[in-house]
Amino acid sequence: MPLRIEDYAVIGDCETAALVGRNGSIDWLCFPRFDSGACFAALLGTPENGRWCIAPSVPTRSVRRRYREETLILETEFVTDLGTVTVIDWMPPRSVSHAPDLMRLVRGGHGRVPMRMELVVRFDYGWVVPWVRRTARSLRMTAGPDSLRISTGVDLRGEDLRTVAEFTVAEGELLPFDMTWFPTYGAEPEPSDVIESLDKTEKFWRAWSRNCKYDGEWRDAVLRSLITLKALTYAPTGGLVAAATTSLPEKIGGVRNWDYRFCWIRDATFALYALVTGGYIEEARSWRRWLVNAVAGNPSELHIMYGLAGERRLPELELPWLAGYEKSAPVRVGNAAHRQFQLDVYGEILDVMYV
Repeated sequence: MPLRIEDYAVIGDCETAALVGRNGSIDWLCFPRFDSGACFAALLGTPENGRWCIAPSVPTRSVRRRYREETLILETEFVTDLGTVTVIDWMPPRSVSHAPDLMRLVRGGHGRVPMRMELVVRFDYGWVVPWVRRTARSLRMTAGPDSLRISTGVDLRGEDLRTVAEFTVAEGELLPFDMTWFPTYGAEPEPSDVIESLDKTEKFWRAWSRNCKYDGEWRDAVLRSLITLKALTYAPTGGLVAAATTSLPEKIGGVRNWDYRFCWIRDATFALYALVTGGYIEEARSWRRWLVNAVAGNPSELHIMYGLAGERRLPELELPWLAGYEKSAPVRVGNAAHRQFQLDVYGEILDVMYV
């Protein structure tokens, strides 16, 4: 069963995003785009639908989490009777990475803490079990068009269609893990240096945050909100997704479970108001270019929402193999609302273009 939604934190690379739980489990991730099929879908089902958990194998007394200041780098500290350990999670922006990457770094605090890693990859929203092949320095997991490479110095082994590891982390020790997505029929990217990637990712977010012009009350909270909005932009086009997830219910146990990994004109208008107020004009310019391209054609056929690159057809279907968040079924991908007619979008387009 997934955690409460408030027990997840988001990381991302401005092209896709992952949800990381307080228990050290990444329960949602789509590669390579926000709207791609999820390879971790435990959020909408069970661990058998895909997740990546790194956590102490002994009881935990407490968990403390924080983002590094002015970044989207997440640190989760586990406190046990044997010592403390921190798991650092981030996704390097594609401008500083060879390929779509999800990186994790286990850092020893005091004492020696036994750890367990459990990796369950299920492509196509928790449905497809991949082939797993060991190479000299990594594991390669492949199903159809999707491949993942897992690189780490920790010994990995297969167990019941999962990849697991047990290890101990000592004070000051750093144990890196790197997951890279690439198309099965394309060239496999070169491995990345995890420590170097962490440094570059931190510099990327700090440089972006320095452009924040807001200097009023609750500045830290305002900047954190702006960073989250930035994480929901799709960098190649400038589109802003309403959310990084699909099918989280409006009411637990209800059926109003929709896919929000698309660009609503209304949502983007409100998000851009915030970004422009914070001084982020380039994001507004990028979205304007996206909008001008997306709405081409007859004005009477303006849609309320579009895909990340301005796609108009977003066919909706149900995924019966997923039980839904806290049994809130059905799970849907795509969104039939793209066919709805709502007059407010005309005003919102004029409003945001004026701003």
